[in-house]
Amino acid sequence: MAEAFIVDVVRTAGGRRGGRLSGWHPVALAAQILNALLDRTGIDPGAVEDVIMGCVMQVGQQSMNVARNAVLASKLPRTVPGTSIDRQCGSSQQALHFAAQAVLSGTMDVVIAAGVESMTRVPLASAQTLPEKNGMGGYQDSLRERYPEDFSQFTGAEMIAKNFGLTKDQLDAYALQSHERASAATRSGAFDDEIVPIAKRAADGSNGELHTVDEGIRFDATLASIQAVKLLREGGVLTAATSSQLCDGASGALIVNERGLKALGVTPLARIHHLSVLGHDPVTMLDAPLPATLAALKKTGLTIDDIDLFEVNEAFAPVPLAWLQATDADPARLNVNGGAIALGHPLGASGTKLMATLVHALHERKKRYGLQTMCEGGGMANVTIVERT
Repeated sequence: MAEAFIVDVVRTAGGRRGGRLSGWHPVALAAQILNALLDRTGIDPGAVEDVIMGCVMQVGQQSMNVARNAVLASKLPRTVPGTSIDRQCGSSQQALHFAAQAVLSGTMDVVIAAGVESMTRVPLASAQTLPEKNGMGGYQDSLRERYPEDFSQFTGAEMIAKNFGLTKDQLDAYALQSHERASAATRSGAFDDEIVPIAKRAADGSNGELHTVDEGIRFDATLASIQAVKLLREGGVLTAATSSQLCDGASGALIVNERGLKALGVTPLARIHHLSVLGHDPVTMLDAPLPATLAALKKTGLTIDDIDLFEVNEAFAPVPLAWLQATDADPARLNVNGGAIALGHPLGASGTKLMATLVHALHERKKRYGLQTMCEGGGMANVTIVERT
C-alpha cells in the first residue's frame, strides 16, 4: 500500500498585524518558506513537482495565484508549477491533504504543501468587501436563502459557548493557559526546529535583526489582565483576549512517497496516517472539528486515547474547550505549546503551521500519534493524523 511522508515542515514566527513581518510582501514571505524547505532538506529544487499553497484572502497582493508567484520568487526553477487553494482557515491543511493524495496516487512523488497570509497587507474579509465596494456584490446570496439566520464566526463562537455551557471565566482561564504554554515553549527552545529565521521587515521600513519569536505571545499575561478585556458584544462571553490574534506568516511541508524518499535520499519526520474533511452546520460554523474528529477516529479504528498530542486551532476559546467535551480527550495533550490565542492565526498559513508544531512536538516528546483539526468558515473541518517516524 502506498504511503505519504512529511520530510520536513516549517513556519515563520508569527508577526502581529502591523508588526515585524508587515513589511514583507506575501509572495516574498511565502518564497522564504519554499527556500527554507530546499535548504534544510538539501534536495534538488527541480525534483519538486508541484507547490500547493493555501491562502484565504486571494485578492490584491495575494491574487493572481500566489503559489505560482511564490515559486517564481524562490529558488525553485520555473518548471515547478503552483496552485492556490481556499478552504478558509484550513487552506494549508487542505494543501497538505492534496499533496499527500498526489503522492499516494503515484502521479507525483515530491510535492510542497504551504500556506501564506499577510493580514496586515490583505486585511480580513478583503475578498468580500473590496468587490462589494466596487459594485460587484457579495458572495452569500444562495447561502442566505438556505440559512437566513444572522450568523458569523463571532456568533458561531458565542453559540458554541452557550451550547456547551462555557463561561467567560473558563474562556479567560483557557486563554491564559495558551499564553503560558507558548511562553514556556519559547523559553525552552521547543519552537527552534520549526521556525525559519527571517529578517524583520516592519511596515515602517525598519529591518535587520532576525525574527524568531512569535510576536503575539504575552509573556507577562495574567488572569486579571485577560479578564479586564472588554466583551466583543453585550451579553456575550468572548473578548479579544479569548480570540485568535490577527497574524502575518507563512508555513510549508515537503510531502513525498516511498519513491520520493529513495530518489531524494532523505529521512522523513512523520508518516501521514489519515486524511479527511467534513462539512457541518454553517451557522454555528466552528464546531465541525467535533464530529470530524469522531468520524476520523472511527474510520481509522483508533481511540482518542491512542492519540498522544492534539492540535485544535484556537480560533476562539470555545472551540478547543467544546472539542474536549465532545471527544473526552486529555486536556494535557491538547495544544501543548499554546495555540492561536497566543501565537496568532495567519488564516491560510495556519494548517501547515500547526502541523509544524505538532510534528516537532511529537519528536521532542518521543510520542507516536498526533491529530490536527481546524474549524473553517462555512462549517467545515479537516482532520489529519500523523505518526512519528
